[in-house]
Amino acid sequence: MIRPGDPDDSLATGQVVSRVSRWRLVRRVAVLGLVCLLLVSLPWIWTTGAARGHVYAADEAPTVDVVIVLGTAVTEGGRQPGIRLAGRLETAAELVHSQRARVVLVSGDGNGTSGDETAAMADHLSGQLGVDPQRIVADPYGLDTYDSCRRAREVYGVERALIVTQSYHLSRAVALCRHLGIDAAGVPARCTGCGTGLLLEKAVRDYLASGKAAWDAIRRRPPAVDSPAHPGVTDALTN
Repeated sequence: MIRPGDPDDSLATGQVVSRVSRWRLVRRVAVLGLVCLLLVSLPWIWTTGAARGHVYAADEAPTVDVVIVLGTAVTEGGRQPGIRLAGRLETAAELVHSQRARVVLVSGDGNGTSGDETAAMADHLSGQLGVDPQRIVADPYGLDTYDSCRRAREVYGVERALIVTQSYHLSRAVALCRHLGIDAAGVPARCTGCGTGLLLEKAVRDYLASGKAAWDAIRRRPPAVDSPAHPGVTDALTN
């Protein structure tokens, strides 16, 4: 039996205080972690919220003049689209053939590390996918999603469009384009051959990229390449 004032009594009290202190520390760390997670997630929450109600399946998309296809890696010396890009182009071609869009604006890096994205996109659309080449306009300076959206609006005069990319990327693309003045709706692209690991990797990457997207939108960053107005989309619509 422990009597008041015994050394064992002091030891027991000290142990209780120590456990309470550790619990308080764990609780504070957990709360701080949740706050940090919330702050880090705010850009992703913004992109997801801004795109809500503006994403459609290909057979339910609204009818517009322009569909924007966002570029990504090409293969075979820059001549062929990779699996993700091929899926985007197939979905865009479906929208054109079903008369939900009249002109395709392919936007990507014309001097990318994997090759000329926009040239490969245009060739694939007009070749294997049967889209009239006069209905295809290429922006080789859409160096990232923000630049693609801003240049579509300011250089090519696009005011309303469908945007085609994979689902993990779609909310960020729609949010940015809408923020930059395009009445944009998103259509998720096919991704035949994309494994679960690849899709998970890209989803995590896009979650992290939402922070840069929000910062670019807040400060209204100018595009990396400044170009004068281009009549390509207008001309294609009148052909």
